[in-house]
Amino acid sequence: MNVVAIENGSLALRERPTPTPAPGEVLVATRASGLNAADVLQIAGHYPAPPGWPSDVPGLEVAGEIVAVGDGVEDTMLGDRVCAIVGGGGHASHVLVPASDVLSVPSDVSWAEAGGFAEAYLTAYDALVGQARLAPGERVLITGAAGGVGTAAVQIANSLGADVTAVTRHATHREALHALGADEVISPEEVAQVAPVNVVLELVGAASLAVAQHRLAPFARVVVIGVGGGGRLELHLLELMRTRATLTGSTLRARPADEKARLARDVRRDLLPAWHHHYLNVPVASTWPSTEVVAAYEAFATPGKFGKVVLTWP
Repeated sequence: MNVVAIENGSLALRERPTPTPAPGEVLVATRASGLNAADVLQIAGHYPAPPGWPSDVPGLEVAGEIVAVGDGVEDTMLGDRVCAIVGGGGHASHVLVPASDVLSVPSDVSWAEAGGFAEAYLTAYDALVGQARLAPGERVLITGAAGGVGTAAVQIANSLGADVTAVTRHATHREALHALGADEVISPEEVAQVAPVNVVLELVGAASLAVAQHRLAPFARVVVIGVGGGGRLELHLLELMRTRATLTGSTLRARPADEKARLARDVRRDLLPAWHHHYLNVPVASTWPSTEVVAAYEAFATPGKFGKVVLTWP
């Protein structure tokens, strides 16, 4: 099989033996795999893969067809179109995935969209539903809303009946965010004037939360899942005390297998029907063949994109 290997901080296509599924696993022949910020950190040597996952192959999500199954997995899964999050190794022509983690891909959805679904939607669902317990009628502020997780979060929050305020630096993204379900789209400079919110989904980090922490309604919940805009800020504890707010954060990559399986089950139940009926979608900023992986990461690092950057595989 072919893999994108990390070699001294650079990327190169290499050939390796195709793996065989262990009990409870499936082998996916990759058609697409999304790029994520965690991949950039891993390539730079700052975010190693959890034990048991390839340490020198980036990629946290994969979409493709099941071509082999391990013991304990029904043969009926062979040929299924699926996507999934993985702990690493997603940038490869073949990827091992626990059978409990796969999500079915609609037959009429492109592989590029499928390649960007799993990481964005599982991350956003876990933050908004699992942690923030977002309820109908509540106000949610989503920063960094034009990225993969942001666009997924806007759609999930809208589907839950929340009042969605999306934050983006780029005026050209406003119409697209409204179309995804945002009730209001504002710039970062306008956050200081928003009405108090019940939930903040923080995808940017310190530069954004420094302002958003002052716009909390009573019993607000703040969930931090991105720190590209800085990992340290001055936290105003009196604001937390006054509003009785809670502050938490999340990553998915290193969670135990049973937690990932439960999250996949919940997303299967709550989101896949809407995806199959095209009420949810994955905006794709650009696609790149796996042979142009370096250019793909350059595109990923370029500001102003809307949605996911995705690698495609033959």
